[in-house]
Amino acid sequence: MSVWLTRIIPNPRSPEARRDLTGHHTAMNLHRRLMSLYPTEAGPDPRARFGVLFRTDDTPTGPHILLQSTHQPDLTKLPADYGTTQSRPLDALLDALKPGLTIRYRCAASPVRKPGATTRALYNLPAVIPLTGAHADEWWTRQAHTAGLTPLTLHSHPLDTAQATRTPGQTTTPQRIRHTRTRFDGTATITDPDLLRQKITEGIGRGKAYGCGLLSIAPARNTP
Repeated sequence: MSVWLTRIIPNPRSPEARRDLTGHHTAMNLHRRLMSLYPTEAGPDPRARFGVLFRTDDTPTGPHILLQSTHQPDLTKLPADYGTTQSRPLDALLDALKPGLTIRYRCAASPVRKPGATTRALYNLPAVIPLTGAHADEWWTRQAHTAGLTPLTLHSHPLDTAQATRTPGQTTTPQRIRHTRTRFDGTATITDPDLLRQKITEGIGRGKAYGCGLLSIAPARNTP
């Protein structure tokens, strides 16, 4: 199974691109756009079926959309003049992972804590508590270890909250979805290449349909 990485540089003059990247429901709009690049007959969860993960990175030239999947996207389905695209398989990078290798990483994720039922009842807490600041950093460190990494450096940056409205059924009340997001950047040493490949393919944490969980890596320029 190949893993494909696609970079889309949106055209700022494209009305469709501007609509996907602005407003309160950017993550939901972008999710719909990117899922349109894959076959429509894919069962009840096409995002999971095709391993679709995505992230928007701010750059000096504007936002770039990073899309990863286990099925090559059909980029001809993007609207005309939506932007420039480049797609390549990650097989060589993933095959080269080995214990002791130092890599750079980036992940925009939704750190949370899930209190137990007794604690929730005692303190009247919600089922999921978003984490920020030092608590988010601690969450990421735990996630990195379960992904076969030992973090060496960590720089975190809060991002806008991903928001969406979902209606599970015709007779149910629409649900407001919010994912507090933090971007984690740094360097790490690989301890378990197999675990790392799995987490790169599956993503990390919650909110994968809303621009969270894509773990990007690259060889470190210099070993710390």
